[in-house]
Amino acid sequence: MSTQLGVIEGFYGEPWSWGERVDYAGFLKKHGFNFYIYAPKADAFLRRKWREPFPKVLEEKLSRLAGQCHSAGIEFGVGFSPYEIYLSQFDLETKRLLQHRLDVFNRIGVDKLGILMDDMKGDLPDLAARQIEIVNWMAARSNARQLVFCPTYYSLDPVLEKLFGKMPEGYFGKLGAGLDKKVSMFWTGEQVCSGSYTPEHLRETSEKLGRKPFLWDNYPVNDGPRMCRFLHLRAAEGRPAGMGDLLAGHAVNPMNQAALSKIVLLTLKAGFEKGAAYDPGKAFKKAAGMVTCHDMAQLLERDLPVFADSGLDALTDEQKGSLKEDYSGFLESHENDTAQAAREVIGWLSGRYNVTKDLFLTQ
Repeated sequence: MSTQLGVIEGFYGEPWSWGERVDYAGFLKKHGFNFYIYAPKADAFLRRKWREPFPKVLEEKLSRLAGQCHSAGIEFGVGFSPYEIYLSQFDLETKRLLQHRLDVFNRIGVDKLGILMDDMKGDLPDLAARQIEIVNWMAARSNARQLVFCPTYYSLDPVLEKLFGKMPEGYFGKLGAGLDKKVSMFWTGEQVCSGSYTPEHLRETSEKLGRKPFLWDNYPVNDGPRMCRFLHLRAAEGRPAGMGDLLAGHAVNPMNQAALSKIVLLTLKAGFEKGAAYDPGKAFKKAAGMVTCHDMAQLLERDLPVFADSGLDALTDEQKGSLKEDYSGFLESHENDTAQAAREVIGWLSGRYNVTKDLFLTQ
């Protein structure tokens, strides 16, 4: 993998704790990842409340987190979603408010700034022109080493037009021609949650966008009302070892369960390192053992069909209780992330990570 590989905390629902984020800085560096991007949908001050003053306590926490990432030797990023900014005039007042946010990011020491205009209305004839004006204006005023723009249509998946309206004609071509060449572009693949990526698709996307895509990889994320009913713990597949040469970067959107997500991240890294010799089954066993312990790894392997395939809704209350009892034996473990992973399994079985439709629409 010759490109940058990291994590983007960009899911709906319950975000990670600050302690989990600090822990990730060390984990990512130890295992050859390059960056962490803070972009939880639950942080309204990076989304729907972007026009309001940025809380001082949040700036202080992000500054500390940025420092911890830098001390660990990885880049720190923020995903900023100025909600529906392009639906009104990009006037002096809007620019003033936007500059205030950029000033915060510059003070924090953001290395990668994601400018996210996904999950917003898109059926506007001059959508590309409006977004180009805003993104280029921000690019000229940001101190970030890399800016990554997420367009309203970030995949070929037809679901985006169902949700946000018909994509304007020539949208990608206009973005590719008009965006500052130093700005990368997020892309999720042929689908919002793509099961695999082919070199042919990535090359076609580069031509479409006028630059190599910065992959927003939505596996193993489990944040929607339907996906939250599963733990996507199976080893990563469908990501060929040589795909890094075709990307500007690769950001993995993990599960709401921070410790369990590490298992999948380690399998992804193993796939890139081993290439054709990669064995998903063996990779899972090794990664689960590294993140938890031998005994819990065996339990997780046993329960993969339930967690990843049939899901929470297929379990009876009696089955949930039995599984909770199995994993409760690891709650006092001091071995690796075993106790945290056990808490996450039990929390998932108890419905702690449920994402309702209302939450999904309002975050």
